Amino acid sequence: MEQQSSTLMSAQIHFIDARFNLSLAEELFHTTTNSATDSHDAIIFSEDLVVMSVEGEGLEAGKRVLELTSPLALAGISIFFITTYFSDYIIVPAKSKGQVIRALEDRGFRFEESAEAYVNPAARHERNKSSTSSIGTPPPTTVDELQSRTLALLERHGISPTVDADIRLLQCAGRRSDSDGRPTDEMALQVGLTKCLLYQPRFLSLTLTENEAASLLLDRRLVSHFEPNNVLLGNKEDFLIPIMLDLKPLPLEATGIVCGLAGKLAGGPAGGSLSSAIEMLYLSTARTGTVMVEEKDLDHAMKALRTEERDGGLT
Repeated sequence: MEQQSSTLMSAQIHFIDARFNLSLAEELFHTTTNSATDSHDAIIFSEDLVVMSVEGEGLEAGKRVLELTSPLALAGISIFFITTYFSDYIIVPAKSKGQVIRALEDRGFRFEESAEAYVNPAARHERNKSSTSSIGTPPPTTVDELQSRTLALLERHGISPTVDADIRLLQCAGRRSDSDGRPTDEMALQVGLTKCLLYQPRFLSLTLTENEAASLLLDRRLVSHFEPNNVLLGNKEDFLIPIMLDLKPLPLEATGIVCGLAGKLAGGPAGGSLSSAIEMLYLSTARTGTVMVEEKDLDHAMKALRTEERDGGLT
């Protein structure tokens, strides 16, 4: 067994009392989904999904992605991962909730009644072997092995990372109050979002939750639609570059993608081709996986993701 100490010392994972389901999607978006599916412009996941909210400090975003997804990937659990301005969200099939809990507990997480959340104490523990995996058999037992299998899976399906050098992203959030503590005009945020959609943006991600303000990842050219009302919170100068992977050739239930990519970038020297870890964010959709890195790290990130190809390691 591999021995490893936990690094998510202050992380808390909450299961949110909400589900994404097909009937709700049909009720709210009946006309849109019907026309989209007829023209093959949409994929609707046929299973109910549950959401886990991750809160924690003291760990870089990229390593947090790796630490959170590795136990689930080793257990063969399919996930969607969403990084927002405030929190990370992991979306899993509702039928896998029990397996998710076991995977977290095997990783060292324990449920604390006082916090009503799974927390990860700073204690050493054994990583158990997973019982199932859709990437291959026998199932991988380490993150390094899982990473190699993930990259090989992408190569077999002809999936390569691509970058549109013209897109620069900003991570922002809706501002609920101004510098004087006065509530901001929520309508101004809604108007700005409407203008963005009319602009037909090349990249726009919006995450809405009950307890947090709206979180956005958007093309820098869209920020002007929210001015001069100052309704966006966040640094308007720190750009992120999206590295896109077209995952349409893979089944929706494929596992290990997020963990494999995070291990390659955020794992640093352990990833095999980097002298130091690259900070990254990740966004899952039904069709695409998007890795986001700072502009200064783009060349190193692309080199790392393509190293296995050049070395002939992906067959």
